Amino acid sequence: MNVRSFQLSDYRPITALLEDVLTEDCYEQTMEAFARQLSWDSDLVLVAVEHSEIVGMIIGTIDNNKGYYYRIAVSPLHQRKGIGKALVQALRQRFEQRHVTKILITADEHNEPVLPLYESMGYAANDFFRAFQKLAIVTG
Repeated sequence: MNVRSFQLSDYRPITALLEDVLTEDCYEQTMEAFARQLSWDSDLVLVAVEHSEIVGMIIGTIDNNKGYYYRIAVSPLHQRKGIGKALVQALRQRFEQRHVTKILITADEHNEPVLPLYESMGYAANDFFRAFQKLAIVTG
């Protein structure tokens, strides 16, 4: 498995993955944030590729020198194989390269099911940024 930056050719497979994994409401919010983050800094959108198939993705953002894990999605057929952890670790490296002062996990109603993933990687409750606003508002 390879984790790399988003490329334009990834757009359709990523939207299909998000549509498959996310609820309709979460999908709409995520697509807005996805488009906005691509226009700001596409290096903070990472994809996991296995055998030339996109099996996961993570969207991050930086605001006021803080890095945020915004949304993570892994194909149901590839969950529990370490892909989510690899995505989080790769994005953390990007944050560290940019010298962010703190890394937070956006903990909205849609991210609640994946919070144990972050906890298993050493993040604690005080690392969760409980925002019920869209990324566009949070980092505007």
